[in-house]
Amino acid sequence: MRTLRISDQNLIRIKKLKKLKQININPYPSEEYPINSNYKNKKKVIVAGRIIRIRIMGKASFIEIKDKEGFIQIYISINNFETEKNIYNLFLKKLLDIGDIIWVKGYFFKTKTKKISVYAKTINLLSKCLHTLPNVKKDKSGNTFDSFSNNEKRHRMKYVDLIVNDEIKNVFLTRIQIISFIRNYLNQRNYLEVETPILQSIPGGAIARPFITYHNTLKSTFYLRISNELYLKKLLVGGLEKVYEFSRNFRNEGIDKNHNPEFTILELYVAYKDYYWMMKFTEKFLQKIWLKFYKKVGQYLNLISPFKKITFFEAIKIYTGFDISNLIETEIRKICNEINVKIDNKMKKGQLLDQIFSQKCEKKIIQPTFIIDFPIEMSPLAKKHRFKNGLSERYELIINGVEIANSYSELNDPIDQLKRFKRQIKLYNKVESENMLIDKDFILSLEYGMPPCTGIGFGIDRLIMLFTNQINIQEVLLFPQMRLKIL
Repeated sequence: MRTLRISDQNLIRIKKLKKLKQININPYPSEEYPINSNYKNKKKVIVAGRIIRIRIMGKASFIEIKDKEGFIQIYISINNFETEKNIYNLFLKKLLDIGDIIWVKGYFFKTKTKKISVYAKTINLLSKCLHTLPNVKKDKSGNTFDSFSNNEKRHRMKYVDLIVNDEIKNVFLTRIQIISFIRNYLNQRNYLEVETPILQSIPGGAIARPFITYHNTLKSTFYLRISNELYLKKLLVGGLEKVYEFSRNFRNEGIDKNHNPEFTILELYVAYKDYYWMMKFTEKFLQKIWLKFYKKVGQYLNLISPFKKITFFEAIKIYTGFDISNLIETEIRKICNEINVKIDNKMKKGQLLDQIFSQKCEKKIIQPTFIIDFPIEMSPLAKKHRFKNGLSERYELIINGVEIANSYSELNDPIDQLKRFKRQIKLYNKVESENMLIDKDFILSLEYGMPPCTGIGFGIDRLIMLFTNQINIQEVLLFPQMRLKIL
């Protein structure tokens, strides 16, 4: 049986908890506690928050609490407190701790140093904290001491991280604001927000290893979705011409600074448009977000349109010195060995090209750049390029060395799509870490006719990283995936 470790400080606080109950103070009351922050001189004010500091000074005491707005100083005088003096001396002086959540009723005033304060008349304990909070301190120069900075602890105990590190809380407030801004931007332009299944009978729309589960009633294997792309295209077949979804996707793959097994994608599809139109949309869309939130982003980036455009093979030539646009698979494999690209002997042409780009090019592209016209072998869901043989109408948007978005002129030929799916199955079944099944219902929907369209997937977590100056995806996830730890 697993048990929580109990420190000496825990034991002291547990004893205080028992003492509170002995003097008939409920440390976890259930009543409603209204808040009324009326910061006007001599007006009644009711606040609640977590104790950050306590200063006991005989007949007067100061408590600093933290609420959603910031810090508030509470002044308590034994002569004006609406409680018996023995309760004051015991409860306030001996049984309250840093980390406790309290409710304070009194009136507003400013100290001689103009600090906002509340002259307390009543204090109720709302929740007893049984653990010692990290004591983060800053000196007059802004230097931080005793910070809660161990990354593993911070990510495992995000609730503590949010309590003591205000800058972390601001990251998530910015995330919420950006997602809200995106949703409003699309809704105002008559895009329809939809919902598609997370449990899927076929893991389609991308090439990735899925998480597998089992439905007892249906007696069938299901998969957590790796993509919602095929479902959204089915909606275009059904006549919904502009759709989007904030899709929670799951991929049973590695974890690093840019990847988490559970992540958020904004998928968006528009009928009667192509990938050239989507490039213009993407520039305008991201520029709007940039202008709204640019103060929080490193100034070395510039998201003002137009963005730079480089073809896939041009990028490889720029960053490796090799023109491989007309080479066959064996020649490309030889180049990989020459420039130290890590590859697998089972990899085919499309996979080799992908490894060259991801290992040698992507990280070097800092300013927003459209990498356009990918080889058809790498793009099973994109249309063949209308002007260039062997290429597809696809682009990736790279910013700060990371793929932010992926877009196509979507393939709507059911016969061609089925052939490409079969080629992908033949290819990836030889690589144990990949799996892709044919969604026959999606092929059937294409046979009913899908209008020409374009689609794009934005990595929301990576977008938030960009706009909050974070270099690790775990910093923008409230509860990132972590290795199981026995307490």
